Amino acid sequence: MIVTGLTFATQWTLRQSFFRVQHVTFVGFHHETPSALLAASGLMSHPSMINLSDATIKKNLSAFTWINAVQVTKHWPNSVVVTVHESVAVAVAFTAKHVLEYVDGTGRALGVAPPRANMPTLAYLNPTTSTWPFARAGRAAALVASQLPPAFASQVSRITDDAQGTVTITLTTPVSFIVGPATNLHAKFVAIASVIAHSQLVPGDVVDVTVPDELAVTPPTHS
Repeated sequence: MIVTGLTFATQWTLRQSFFRVQHVTFVGFHHETPSALLAASGLMSHPSMINLSDATIKKNLSAFTWINAVQVTKHWPNSVVVTVHESVAVAVAFTAKHVLEYVDGTGRALGVAPPRANMPTLAYLNPTTSTWPFARAGRAAALVASQLPPAFASQVSRITDDAQGTVTITLTTPVSFIVGPATNLHAKFVAIASVIAHSQLVPGDVVDVTVPDELAVTPPTHS
């Protein structure tokens, strides 16, 4: 009975106003305002520190497309620090309404991008339903975009994917590289960088690096 009484007293004390959330700090955000994050988090209602639900805060903030993960740290008696981890845009893609949006490495649309965004444009060839973003299709192109090496990343203008999972990279030249499945990317990228550095390619050339050690170049066809 004594233990129960002490426990009740502790719980009652921790629920008093001094132990309610009074100070909130958000860190790590770039695409949202602190006021918007605070309003969405549910922390404006000054919940008690002991009943503070990390899961609820994370769920509330997941409504922001740029937010990928959230970490909540309590600083007793009444302060909370919410660390926001945002997704990184690796490319852009057009929606069904032809609106250009940023896309992360998983293929998730993050929000409207400016028309002149200096990033590769992702596309899914011969879609049967709509344009980007898809639930599954196109993720291979997004993965490739997220892994592009500095050696030639700035030269990539377009990355396509198709129903067979074949990814093709098109440079600004324009020269295309058939990557095939989004696997063994390091070896394929090394092959691409080597071809760019040591080969005399002409606009319209298509280089197949599906098997990095067995490169095949198809010259452009002229009608």
